[in-house]
Amino acid sequence: MLAEPVPAEPSAVALRAALEEGRIGVRELVETCLARIALDEPRIRAWAHLDRDYALAQADALDADRRAGRPCGPLFGLPAGVKDIVDTVDLPTEHGSPVFLGRRPLRDAWLVSRLRAAGAVILGKTVTTEFAAFHPGPTRNPHDPERTPGGSSSGSAAAVAAGMVPLAIGSQTNGSVIRPAAFCGVIGYKPTHGLIPRTGMLEQSPTLDQVGVFARDLEDAGLLAETLVGFDPNDPATRPRAAPRLARAAREGLPVSPRLAILLGPAADRAEPAMLEAMGELADAVGEAAVRTELSEPFADAIAVHRTIWTAELAFRFGRLIDERGELVSERFRELVREGERVDAVAYQRALAARERMRAEFVAFMHEIDAIVTPAAPGEAPRGLESTGDPSFCTTWTLLGAPALTLPLLSGPTGLPMGLQVVAEPGDDERLFRVGAWLQRTLAEENNP
Repeated sequence: MLAEPVPAEPSAVALRAALEEGRIGVRELVETCLARIALDEPRIRAWAHLDRDYALAQADALDADRRAGRPCGPLFGLPAGVKDIVDTVDLPTEHGSPVFLGRRPLRDAWLVSRLRAAGAVILGKTVTTEFAAFHPGPTRNPHDPERTPGGSSSGSAAAVAAGMVPLAIGSQTNGSVIRPAAFCGVIGYKPTHGLIPRTGMLEQSPTLDQVGVFARDLEDAGLLAETLVGFDPNDPATRPRAAPRLARAAREGLPVSPRLAILLGPAADRAEPAMLEAMGELADAVGEAAVRTELSEPFADAIAVHRTIWTAELAFRFGRLIDERGELVSERFRELVREGERVDAVAYQRALAARERMRAEFVAFMHEIDAIVTPAAPGEAPRGLESTGDPSFCTTWTLLGAPALTLPLLSGPTGLPMGLQVVAEPGDDERLFRVGAWLQRTLAEENNP
């Protein structure tokens, strides 16, 4: 069913204004976050690494900068969690695996340097699944600890959902931002491929890997993401470009109704009955904005094409590690690597070519609409912690490098959140945020006529 959006009070944007004006101190905010973590972390287990003294030292330095009249960056004083596949010089980065236990990077990842320059407080490292793949970590869903929070950005989604931190960084190679955001009931944003540099992050698949962000408010997600946009010659997927003004797009929304393709896509047969019912209610709620259309036949192969590219590149990256340290790696991850080693060069090149054909067809398809609205996951977070859930509703859009948002606008049969996914054309991230804001407003009006 449709769920009424719950406003995040105070938002990260509001907190930042209060911090810059001195109405609250950075240390005060960080202490509040640490107190919340101390209360809920034994139940949720969202954090891989926390250092209270280190977090407070960053806060004190920022408070001193403000008192001295030094410039305040766009994320001034805002605590952020960073997924434990992203290098941090002052905290371990272990990739969710005993293979890298105690690993201390020599330098920050590109995006961590950007966070620091923008004035954010690196509160700690959030739990990831093993090597950001399928084998779960210890994190539990804040809404029901007997259910998965999703993955692989499990800790980032759960920490934001539990109010431990207002902002967090994740990554997505299949469904690792959009799906956990859906299961945990927060905003998840996966930008256009190459918008945020990946230098200093664990590499799974350079063709597919993307940085993502989590927040409890759409404008907050836009502020964090637009601050991280940039060009890094060490990441060939990036290029010099102006950063999209995502926070402004979230505030302003759309002046007119958009054209929305409401569809299920290649994973249609995996949708649960509650999700199918909610999508029907959504189509009724948006009325004439809904456009009757479907993806063309070539997209039916998207999930298979994605898997060929992903496993082949995974095998190239991790094959030697499995040979040398395989006893420390889960059986499921070893099987994925071995699957990738069986992909021959011709099959890999054919998959890359199929991806390019689909990307061209997708651009043509998007000329007729403003955005696609589709499930973020089959339904509510599944019970049990042995799996992080089905990523298939995210796979096609990750393959295409398209920007996507999770909006927590649906609820399932037990009252747990179900995520709505909004997808736009690659490079059209601002429009994505405007459509997201329009949907939030429209569904809120539907629930409160």
